[in-house]
Amino acid sequence: MSTRLLSALILIATSTALPAPIPELRLTPAELRAAGFDETKVGSSGLPGVHTKVLSGDPTKAGFYSILLFVPPNTTIQAHSHRDDRMAAVVSGTWQFGYGKQFDAGVLKTLPPGSVYSEPAAVHHFARTASEPVVVQLSGYGPTDTHYFDGANEPAR
Repeated sequence: MSTRLLSALILIATSTALPAPIPELRLTPAELRAAGFDETKVGSSGLPGVHTKVLSGDPTKAGFYSILLFVPPNTTIQAHSHRDDRMAAVVSGTWQFGYGKQFDAGVLKTLPPGSVYSEPAAVHHFARTASEPVVVQLSGYGPTDTHYFDGANEPAR
């Protein structure tokens, strides 16, 4: 094999293996609200009223993604898991979050804005909002999905 051909193959292999760079992004809260929501709810609980906005990547495909999760007041999200590891930060509102296979208000931890938490792959977790809406920023390495521990809690049912 010629050196030129070998060099070309190495270049092709390494260039296709590199992830796409994330875009430059600067949005104020007002700009985020004005931008609207995405039609898909991939990576969210799927509940009515819960919306997402993809900031970077595509949560349905392999690679880094980052989304904003908008949860209305007085919403309870039952125990569910995702196939990917995710890190999250509370942007606004007070988020109540817990780990377990069943919703249990007794283990919820109150997370004010600026708090961070993890959603380890395949670990069930649940959440609740009180009288104010909550915005959470989630990042992971997709593809992501949502599986409820108890199928009866699937929003599609």
